[in-house]
Amino acid sequence: MDATNLQEYILSGGADPALTVCGTNHNGLTAQRDRCAHTVQRFADLFGSDRCISLLSVGGRTEIGGNHTDHNLGKVIAASVNMDILAAASPRQDDCITVHSEGFAPDTIHLCQADAPDPDASFTSKAMIAGMVRGFMDRGYQVGGFDAYTTSCVPQGSGLSSSAAFSVMVGNILNYLYNDGAVENAEIAKIAQYAENTFFGKPCGLMDQLACAVGGIIHIDFANPGEPEIEKINYDLTAAGYTLCIVNTGGSHADLNEEYASIPREMKQVAALFDRPVLRGIQIQELLARTDEIRQACGDRALLRAIHFIQENERVSQQANALSKGRIGDFLNLILESGNSSFRYLQNGYAAKDPFHQGLSLALCLTEAFLSGKNAAWRLHGGGFAGTIQVFVPSALAQEYKHYIESYFGTDACHMISIRQAGACCIYHENAKK
Repeated sequence: MDATNLQEYILSGGADPALTVCGTNHNGLTAQRDRCAHTVQRFADLFGSDRCISLLSVGGRTEIGGNHTDHNLGKVIAASVNMDILAAASPRQDDCITVHSEGFAPDTIHLCQADAPDPDASFTSKAMIAGMVRGFMDRGYQVGGFDAYTTSCVPQGSGLSSSAAFSVMVGNILNYLYNDGAVENAEIAKIAQYAENTFFGKPCGLMDQLACAVGGIIHIDFANPGEPEIEKINYDLTAAGYTLCIVNTGGSHADLNEEYASIPREMKQVAALFDRPVLRGIQIQELLARTDEIRQACGDRALLRAIHFIQENERVSQQANALSKGRIGDFLNLILESGNSSFRYLQNGYAAKDPFHQGLSLALCLTEAFLSGKNAAWRLHGGGFAGTIQVFVPSALAQEYKHYIESYFGTDACHMISIRQAGACCIYHENAKK
């Protein structure tokens, strides 16, 4: 469809089933129709109204269980959320790719720029696009030029992985425009990790990309990192009466690279004493039997972080089992245990070099004061040291909690989200209608 016809299709409700499946209706279907129509109109304004346009969506992600376990080949629980990147895209006849993200200057590359990483483009969205193209080509998939306009309601710095959602979206566009949607979403996630590692320059794991691409709540086991086991957990938090809140404490992630890097480094230092590359496979009894040696060689913090990993990895399996069997009370208790372990043993509540700023600690303290005894749970979210906390709030209290916590951290600090069942998906594509 061209822009005019696609807008009419959207505004008349034609895309409503897809929007509902994508879980993008957190502000109501009318608001989502308007957002989709706006995205199509902006594409038309920039690239022409007579183009055949596809409309695609990729959600952000939240980590539910497994704080700092993936880099030691552990287990995690993650989920796609209903705050998404939306893209209107159309193929081109030449080798040019232009992605114009709302609020940013457009990024343009030619397919030849995907031959190898460009050091001058590191940590740019151009590098991400080039890496996705290269990854598709290396795996034998089709690529080609396209124009795209994107809008996003995944807040940057919220711990919901706007960067992973962007890379997966580029793959989603290539998948539908040039591969008839045949590339599996888990495969797109692996390509996205490759793009971030090799072209963008970020040594990230695979959890964020898998959660964005696959959708729903997923239990991931990274014992075989090249082919992680992915299990979908069918549980509806909303139907169970819970709202998932992400509270942004406003802390900066600047100059925290060493804090983040110290966690896997110290864990692997402990593992090396057992002649292992990672902690996965070491039992807690084995670890504690060599306490004196570990303290002397690696330090107390490294030992505590190793204890966290082993216990957290087991806790992820318990969380997955509790959700699968609908035992929400057990699940919430395990979330609280996870948060306590992260703060006390993993020690990523605040930067040791900057005790003056402890936004996460304060948010956890205030949340506990408000929700203690109310069948709720709270924990650090993501990498830690700054950023966000995650709170499972009884829906009847969600608005009151949002007002309460924002009185300390500012308007829009609390994002009320829900789990999105769809991963990287297509809201409208011409071939899909035939």
